[in-house]
Amino acid sequence: MKLHVQTLFVAIGLGIKRNWHIFLAIIAGIIFGNFVFEHGVTQGQLDTTLNIRLFQFLKFLNIVGQAFIRMIQMIVIPLVCSAIVVGISSIGDSKQIGKFGKKMVLYYGIITVVAVSIGALLVTGIKPGLGVQNYISASDTLQEQVNSVLASQKGQLGNLFLNMIPQNPLESLAKGEMIPIIFFALIFSLALSKVGEINRPIVSFFESVFAATMKVTDWIMIFAAPGIFSLTAVAVSSFGLSIFSTISKFFAVVFVGFIIQLFIVYPLILKFFSKVPVGTFYTAIIEALLVAFGTASSSATLPLTIACCEKRGISHKVCSFVLPLGATLNMDGTALFQTVAVIFLTQAYNITLEPIQIIQIMLLAIIASSTSAGIPGAGLITIALVLNGLGLTPEQLVVGFAFLFSIDRVVDMLRTTVNVASDAVVASVIADNENEINYDLLNNTDDYKEII
Repeated sequence: MKLHVQTLFVAIGLGIKRNWHIFLAIIAGIIFGNFVFEHGVTQGQLDTTLNIRLFQFLKFLNIVGQAFIRMIQMIVIPLVCSAIVVGISSIGDSKQIGKFGKKMVLYYGIITVVAVSIGALLVTGIKPGLGVQNYISASDTLQEQVNSVLASQKGQLGNLFLNMIPQNPLESLAKGEMIPIIFFALIFSLALSKVGEINRPIVSFFESVFAATMKVTDWIMIFAAPGIFSLTAVAVSSFGLSIFSTISKFFAVVFVGFIIQLFIVYPLILKFFSKVPVGTFYTAIIEALLVAFGTASSSATLPLTIACCEKRGISHKVCSFVLPLGATLNMDGTALFQTVAVIFLTQAYNITLEPIQIIQIMLLAIIASSTSAGIPGAGLITIALVLNGLGLTPEQLVVGFAFLFSIDRVVDMLRTTVNVASDAVVASVIADNENEINYDLLNNTDDYKEII
C-alpha cells in the first residue's frame, strides 16, 4: 500500500520552512553544545579563558532553558483542568462522552500495543546489548542517582491504580501530580454535565481560564527559539555527538522504532480510520513536534499541541477532551523505549528471557509509561517499575541503568516527539469519526496562521 512517504516529508519540510527559526535553534544548539563538549568544559576543564567563558555562558543557557520550560509548565495545570471541564461540558451528552472515551482508549491502546511490539521485535532481533559490557562504565554519581530512584520506586507497582485517586485534590494540585489531578477533573466535569444549567457560572469561569492560558501560551512562544536553543545546547554539551558512534547499535534500534511509529504506523492509522491526509496532518502539527523535540516534555508541549490542532480544523470539543488525557496517559514512544531498554539490559547482563517474559515486559512497559509524568527524564525513571516487575534487583542492573541515565536526554527528545504526534493522531481520527473536523480549514495549508 502506498503511504505517500514523499508527500509526508515534503509536508514536514514546508512546516520547518514556516518555522525555520525553531529548526535553526535546534541545529545551532546541537553545534554549540558539541563545541562546548569537545573543549572539555562539562568535564571540568576550566584551564583557559575561553573554557571559563563557555562554562559561564552554559550556566546562563541552562537558566534560559529552564525558565522557558517553567513558563510553559506553570500554565499546564490550569490548562488541563479548564480544558477537561470545558470539553466534557461542551460534549454534554453522557452517551457522546462515553463514545469519545471508548474510541480514545481503543486508538491509544492500538498505538501503544503496536509500539511495544515493534520495540520487542527490533531489540530481540538486533540484540544491541550483546557485548555492551565493554563500554558500560559505572559513575559514582550516576549509581547513587540510580539507587535512589530504584529505592523510591520499590513496591509502587501494586499501588499504581490506587495512587491515581487523590486523597486531597488541592494537595495534588500543589504537588503537580497530573494523574490524580486529571482523575478529579474528570469526575468533577462529569458531575457538572449532570446538574444542568446551574453549572453555567463554573463552566464560564473555566472557559475564561482556558482562553487566558492559551493567550499566555502565545506570549510564551515568543521565547521559543532562544529557549529551545538553550535546552538543546545544554543537553548536547553533556555527551557530545561522539556518543552516537559509541552506542550506535542501541540508538539504531530505538531510532528505527521511532521512525516506524512516526512514518508507518501513524500514517496507517490515519488512512484506515479517518480521511485525514497524512502530509497535511504533519504540516499542521510541525510546530508542536519541534517544541516537543526541543523541550523533551509532552506536558510542556500540550498548549502548543492544542493550539495546532484547534487552529487547523479539529474542534475544541475533541481537543480539550482527548489531548490533555493523551499528554498524561498516552506515552507510546516511552513504552517503546522502555521495552527496548529493559531487554537491552537483560542482554547486556546475559539474562535469558523466555517469550512469556518478553510479553510481561511489554505489558509492564505499557502500564509504567502511562504513569510517567510528561517531563524530561520521567520515562526512564518508570523503567524501575518494569525491572521490579521482572524480579530483577538493583544490584544486578545498577551499572547498565546508570548507562541509560547518561544517554537519556537525547532519547527523551525523540520519544517525546513520538508521544506528542500520537496524541494528535488520535485527536484527528476521533474528530473525523465524529464529524468534528473542519476539512476546509485543515486542507488550506497556505492560510495557516503561525502558532510560534
